[in-house]
Amino acid sequence: QVQLVESGGGLVQPGGSLRLSCAASGFTLDDYAIGWFRQAPGKEREGVSCIDNIDGSTYYADSVKGRFTISRDNAKNTVYLQMNSLKPEDTAVYYCAADKFGPGLSPLSYDYWGQGTKVTVSS
Repeated sequence: QVQLVESGGGLVQPGGSLRLSCAASGFTLDDYAIGWFRQAPGKEREGVSCIDNIDGSTYYADSVKGRFTISRDNAKNTVYLQMNSLKPEDTAVYYCAADKFGPGLSPLSYDYWGQGTKVTVSS
């Protein structure tokens, strides 16, 4: 069974931090590029960050550069998204996804998706 399970979401004040986790089972996560996406109420799903399994290169949407960091722990078959300096506009359901062929911030090429974890940034 191929599964991706996100965790770590919750309610946080503006300027605060959260670390999201994406745990993979049923496949070796390091064989795939992994992306983080988010969908805010009334908006389309957008790419946030991704990490390449070939050389570890990382990519970020302009809206999160300098605030978010993606990383991989192959021993735990898990990818993380560290989110700092959170803003109300970061409020969304966050999803992780796996792409067999390479990284990118478009959701169209991703093969496997998790169920999502909700992040709310509010005072």
